[in-house]
Amino acid sequence: MTKIGIVSLGCPKNQVDAERILALLKDEGYEIAYDAALSDVVVINTCGFIQSAKEEAIETILEFCTLKEEGRIKAVVVTGCLAERYRDEIMTEMPQVDAVVGIGKNDELADIIRRVYCGEKVSAYGNKEDLCFDEKRILSTPSYMAYLKISEGCDNRCTYCAIPSIRGRFRSRSMESIVSEAKSLADGGVKELVLIAQDTTRYGEDLYGESRLASLLKELSKIDGLKWIRTLYLYPERITDELIDVFASEEKVVPYMDIPIQHCDGEILKRMNRKGDEKFLISLINKIRERVSGVVLRTTLIAGFPGESEEQFESLCEFVKKARFDRLGCFAYSAEEGTAAAKFEGQLDDDVKARRAEMVYDEQSRIMFEKNEEQIGKTIEVVCEGFDRYAECYFGRSYMDAPEIDGKIFFKSDRKTAPGEFIDVTITDTLDFDLLGERV
Repeated sequence: MTKIGIVSLGCPKNQVDAERILALLKDEGYEIAYDAALSDVVVINTCGFIQSAKEEAIETILEFCTLKEEGRIKAVVVTGCLAERYRDEIMTEMPQVDAVVGIGKNDELADIIRRVYCGEKVSAYGNKEDLCFDEKRILSTPSYMAYLKISEGCDNRCTYCAIPSIRGRFRSRSMESIVSEAKSLADGGVKELVLIAQDTTRYGEDLYGESRLASLLKELSKIDGLKWIRTLYLYPERITDELIDVFASEEKVVPYMDIPIQHCDGEILKRMNRKGDEKFLISLINKIRERVSGVVLRTTLIAGFPGESEEQFESLCEFVKKARFDRLGCFAYSAEEGTAAAKFEGQLDDDVKARRAEMVYDEQSRIMFEKNEEQIGKTIEVVCEGFDRYAECYFGRSYMDAPEIDGKIFFKSDRKTAPGEFIDVTITDTLDFDLLGERV
């Protein structure tokens, strides 16, 4: 039996695609090798969003091409965002690759693998909007949590972003399909459900004529077995009073709001094709904090956008101090070919962009340190994720931390604690961006 290994790079949305590919190939009779280096054929599900992601994808492809040359694997198949974005360039630049498959042809991967296993070279592309995202999958996450993709593609057309050209137009899953999968996941032991999309706040606009995220969260909250429902990628201009009320009132909807704002300067946001300005953002932040008890606010920023002046960057730093986000990531602007912003005048040097991103990060680090200090002495509910043999203690997360994005809570326990178990931990100290504690 042919063994298939899958390597998935990039965001959780890509991970869900990889999980569906796993289920598809298993149904076609392939054996899944959970160490891709020990497979006959490796499928690399790539990310191609920004330069660093592209570099990681290329390095991974070359690594497995080397294994192929050494005779340890027989074929390398590339799919995902990089494959969709660069198509025939991949085969030209890396001739050791056996197949390059666009996301619209993922459902044909089983047949494509048979062909490459027989020595054929394959380049297959279809309509990217044929990518199916409501079929069964094999979870690659721990058994107690899962990502749930509620829509695909994007219509926002931010000038710095290549996602619309890679993933296609915005399209929502039906609420019935989402709720059905969520029930199935809960029946399988999933306790934490993380809703993902390029823009979750836009969910339902194409199907129902209006955003239905608030309604969806209410329906998901009715499902037995689910304990935490987390939502990522909430666009600020679409956060309505109704949605805020759901975060405030639904017990299972964790008060954690991931709001990627990118900048605070109105002029820069306009050139990004984003809405709002500092006044709007501060007003929104204050409203959320007033109405949602214990809310944790996370954001992402871009430093060094084309034409960003020193004054505009200083305003961004002052905004970070004023807003005091609980979690924050800052990226140096990456000029992506095919995007409008890549052609803008005022492109900044890489070292300037990197320095500015580091300055924002340093400012946020001080805020994070202060916020972590405030947790000392508090007792927090934590989901155990495992045992760290080197630190000789358990680790996990509270509602304040999204999986694989935010920090950890390391804790001592005088009794065995299983992964997926929810327990109370009293915080005793801090360690960089993590917390230390003891099980109650």
